[in-house]
Amino acid sequence: MINVVNVWHHYGVRPILQNVSLSIEPGELIAVMGPNGMGKSTLLGLVAGVLSPIKGYVEIDGLKRRNSIEEETEIRKKVFYLPDNAYLPLYATGREFLLAVGRLYEILELRLMDHADRLLKIFNLDKQGDSPISSYSTGQKKKIGICSALITESPIMVLDEPFSGGLDTAALLALSKILKQLADRKDVTVLMAVPVPELVEPLAHKIAIVAEGKIIAYDTADGLRKTANCQGSLTEVLEALINPGNLENIEEYLKEEKI
Repeated sequence: MINVVNVWHHYGVRPILQNVSLSIEPGELIAVMGPNGMGKSTLLGLVAGVLSPIKGYVEIDGLKRRNSIEEETEIRKKVFYLPDNAYLPLYATGREFLLAVGRLYEILELRLMDHADRLLKIFNLDKQGDSPISSYSTGQKKKIGICSALITESPIMVLDEPFSGGLDTAALLALSKILKQLADRKDVTVLMAVPVPELVEPLAHKIAIVAEGKIIAYDTADGLRKTANCQGSLTEVLEALINPGNLENIEEYLKEEKI
């Protein structure tokens, strides 16, 4: 469904992604993790088509991104991209925004209106749904962005840190359950960046770890544990893979603090 092939990307002279390849099968939910500033958002932007690689290419469902107007148009009908800080039309209401996005993706009107109602309710936005988005809190803006992704019913979703941005516990629970259901289906493919490992393990089929502009590991959570030779939490596994020895440094620091 998604193939990233030998992709390079730079900002100025600094390489952000270096010869990155990633293959995602139809129906998989893949989490991208790693330290800040290591290329996670850039990788998602390349898959989403908002960035063009300096070298290499991205294929979506057998079509190459930015290869032709016709192929790119077909890709965009299938893909929804939600950046970490999504653009929102502040003077539209939340409901107006959701209906407009759904119409772009040609969702049938009756289904669209019903789905918008249900999304606003599950994310506790039913009272704010007919108010301008400019009146929403930071967390509420994040919620309406997530709703805009879900209302498209796209077969491919690229989500940059959907769990961040001030979501409350109810929204975290709702999003986790929705993504778990999508992960259990075979007709929706999800690529998402997630900063908190504990949110990932129950959801993701595989986890891609990005560090220093490269994918240093790509496996299931249990596979990563074997690679890291660490049976602890997924947070500890990632630390063992990305920063070997840092767990010992932390323990050493804590011992010194007890003295």
